[in-house]
Amino acid sequence: MPEILDQARTQVLGDGVGLDQAGVLAVLTLPDEHLTAALQLAHEVRMRWCGPEVEVEGIVSLKTGGCPEDCHFCSQSGLFTSPVRSVWLDIPSLVEAAKQTAATGASEFCIVAAVRGPDDRLMKQMREGVAAIRAAVDIQVAASLGMLSQEQVDDLVEMGVHRYNHNLETCRSYFPNVVTTHSWEERWETLRMVRESGMEVCCGGILGLGETVEQRAEFAAQLAELDPHEVPLNFLNPRPGTPLGDRPVVEGKDALRAIAAFRLAMPRTILRYAGGREITLGDLGTRDGLLGGINAVIVGNYLTTLGRPATDDLKLLDELKMPVKALSATL
Repeated sequence: MPEILDQARTQVLGDGVGLDQAGVLAVLTLPDEHLTAALQLAHEVRMRWCGPEVEVEGIVSLKTGGCPEDCHFCSQSGLFTSPVRSVWLDIPSLVEAAKQTAATGASEFCIVAAVRGPDDRLMKQMREGVAAIRAAVDIQVAASLGMLSQEQVDDLVEMGVHRYNHNLETCRSYFPNVVTTHSWEERWETLRMVRESGMEVCCGGILGLGETVEQRAEFAAQLAELDPHEVPLNFLNPRPGTPLGDRPVVEGKDALRAIAAFRLAMPRTILRYAGGREITLGDLGTRDGLLGGINAVIVGNYLTTLGRPATDDLKLLDELKMPVKALSATL
């Protein structure tokens, strides 16, 4: 057994203390023959510190496309020649999407907008939309609206938004290679305000943007420092017309190594399957990840890419005897 896994069994599984950056790097660079052992240990850590429940979430885009930022992976940027065009969703459609999400058994519904940060129009639509959803559906509402002011943070709390998603996307040292229209520090400041407001913090990123394995370990350590309630783990699904449209897809074994490493860095965090797992891992890899540290999934489609049918994921969770539950109430 590699020394890092022996260390993790004592430190992470036994004491609930996550691996540091050096430890994460050691897991990310484990030879293939030790991958199964790393995944098994990560699964034990997840079961001990989070339990068997899986949090299921659906997402919908309130405003799609036309974003002024230049995130190099994103087809919703108005700066690239991508086929995605700016569209707004009306309130009845938002409520219907929340109802359909709840019908899958999901406990979480996240409203997303492709913006640098919300303007008055978007905040008004959020206020009306959240009220309509809460009146019609028994589901928790989360939001992802870009960078916020303190006043906007306070408004979202008043609306009843219980969790806010704002991804750091990648580590601090690599961020300028991916985004130039705003800084990593600006994103961190929004996350600080969200945490201090009492809303739950949801923050993750995308693997496969061109970062080195050392930078992947740096990213895991920075997320652990933030200590978010939830970390959505995306794998780059290269989008035509974006600067990263020609990048290769993350290898399945590297994706699984990352899942195990991120779980061993953050033993108590909700670690959520998000975009790109379909092309990176497929059906078999999706199962391996759920048995290797993942304890939450986004079901259905993503913002501009297709996901697995919700019925496939729910059937798999049933086969694995992982009940669907809102984890935030128990962590």
